[in-house]
Amino acid sequence: MELYSTVRKGGWLPSDHDVLRRWLDDLIASVDGGGARTGELKPSVAALQDLINTDPKIYMLFNDMLLQLSHRETPTGFPQVKDVPTLMRLFNAAIQKAPEFDKSGLVGFPVNAILNWAMGTQAGFAAFLDDKVNAHLKAMLDEWSVYLKSPESTYVLDSEEGHWFSEDALAALNKSAGGRFEDLYVCNPKDPHYGFTSWDDFFTREFKPDARPVATDPKTIASAAESVPNRLAHNVQELNTFWLKGQPYALDFLLDAAHRGPDEPAPGTFQGGTVYQAFLSALNYHRWHTPVDGTVVAVRNIPGTYYSQTPAALCDVAAPDLSQGYIAHLAARAVVYIRATQPDVGLMGFVAIGMAEVSSCEVTVSPGQTVQRGDQLGSFHYGGSTHCLIFRPGVDLTFIPDVPGDANVYVNAPLATLK
Repeated sequence: MELYSTVRKGGWLPSDHDVLRRWLDDLIASVDGGGARTGELKPSVAALQDLINTDPKIYMLFNDMLLQLSHRETPTGFPQVKDVPTLMRLFNAAIQKAPEFDKSGLVGFPVNAILNWAMGTQAGFAAFLDDKVNAHLKAMLDEWSVYLKSPESTYVLDSEEGHWFSEDALAALNKSAGGRFEDLYVCNPKDPHYGFTSWDDFFTREFKPDARPVATDPKTIASAAESVPNRLAHNVQELNTFWLKGQPYALDFLLDAAHRGPDEPAPGTFQGGTVYQAFLSALNYHRWHTPVDGTVVAVRNIPGTYYSQTPAALCDVAAPDLSQGYIAHLAARAVVYIRATQPDVGLMGFVAIGMAEVSSCEVTVSPGQTVQRGDQLGSFHYGGSTHCLIFRPGVDLTFIPDVPGDANVYVNAPLATLK
């Protein structure tokens, strides 16, 4: 039986329901009124609309999830999105904007916010597991990604209210990172947009050398990402009911055993072992670093879902916060296997898991590459994110932070020690 502890963490959607309701009301008013950015549908949104209108199953699911939602009261009141054409116009508007800062409640997942309650319906659960739907959502999010990597997206990178270098936003970024933004990150406050060339460039910003000292004790596991501990599970199994309450890990699905490459270990290698999961907030640094000294054994990107949440979460007010364990098995993700130099650790796994929106997991190491703790493994591009470290049975670790916990564990900081 798997033993675990878990906690809910986030920051990608407002904790104040009224903020989320007002944000969506304003967006609906802008598209219903024919406001800016609502003209013809972008190619990827038009393709999604064509899929819905030509596939009977998908047409049924999209219409039914909004119909099912109309019969329930959500935490923000009654449902705001009432039909599929409005849903498409909202998507179209969302992917032509860069995320803005709001101290009363950041809407860091605009597409997720539009779908927030619909994801929790029976029809929504089925729709967002569909391969064709996910392929079209990926195309839509890829189109948004092109915009977020363009110079046009820098309009939110200045000191105006609601932008990312305003007084309130810098205060929040400084608090998250534990120091002044310009002291910790590679940037130049004297340059336009602090020297960042796009929203994506800002989101994937790098720390200055020595901003995050690396834990060097060979018996220590370093934190692979700037994140809040979410879950620690022991005696994990190859198969388990990951979609039900408790969301126990199932290694075969977490590591996508069905498509395992020739150099990848069998998931059974980790049967009975330990999984640590932590969640990156909207304000965090989003690059991953090597937790141990060793050699990269295998690397693989795994396609997956974008807006699927476990039925056990029902109306999650900040979905997919309550689906952390569940999405580790289904969402778009990347896995890196490392054979640690420390023999008491040996082979271990790192899994970067995208959550909603762009969910791009970019791996920057290759099989056979020698890595030292603190070296970069890769990064998330815009989108929410969580990650797992996987250890074999017999690797006896004492975790230093509380798991679950409330404090942000800095990247490269000591995370666990061998007993």
